[in-house]
Amino acid sequence: MCYCYNDEFKAGIDAQVTKLRGIIAAEREKGKAVGYLSVPLSTAGGSVFGINREVADKTRANVEARLGPASAWVLNPGMKEADIPNVGTVRAGGAEYMVMWTRVLEGANGLGEDFDFIYFTGPGDFASYFGLTGAGDMDRINAFYTERLKTDAELKREVERGRVTPQTFRNYYGLRASVSFSLGAHDEWNIAAKINARRRADPKFGVTNQLPTLFDGRPVSSAEAEVAMSNGYAGSCKP
Repeated sequence: MCYCYNDEFKAGIDAQVTKLRGIIAAEREKGKAVGYLSVPLSTAGGSVFGINREVADKTRANVEARLGPASAWVLNPGMKEADIPNVGTVRAGGAEYMVMWTRVLEGANGLGEDFDFIYFTGPGDFASYFGLTGAGDMDRINAFYTERLKTDAELKREVERGRVTPQTFRNYYGLRASVSFSLGAHDEWNIAAKINARRRADPKFGVTNQLPTLFDGRPVSSAEAEVAMSNGYAGSCKP
């Protein structure tokens, strides 16, 4: 995967990759199956980073509870330990983060050998966070927005900047909240497909040892898993 990124972040990304691989190795030492959580995090399309980070942590906890916390551990990209340090006053963007996550996902040999599965967050995971029941869901999200705005400084700031409105918030979390509308998640889907193509071609792995992928709580079929998506941040720098 190729990304057009700010190479001033290279040293910070290198350090983060080393740290994250160490965290993963510690969980593998406990005999756990290690998963990666693909989840929209950026403030975009009416969503808010802080809320997305909470969704990520709840989804991680739900997946671990489902599989058994003694048997599985999920790497959550929203955890504080995954933050790339600023370069001066400049924050890392999506491309910088995808350089980091691509290296972490691919592993030392490009076969994703540090992971046992990848979980792609879907509408059901967001519904669980908001307590949606299938009746009046968008009304419930409206009510959540109204209450949250009273105490959430980040949400208030994004509203004042014009990046979030009651309508865009409701429509995002009610209609689009999933990896389907995330640039980074598009790249992560393609990374998983590339890893599995390499595994199928490697006699040490083969078809039976492909990396399992799940979306919204269900296993992804082999036909779905082998289909590439449009790129997110991936691509060469434009002149």
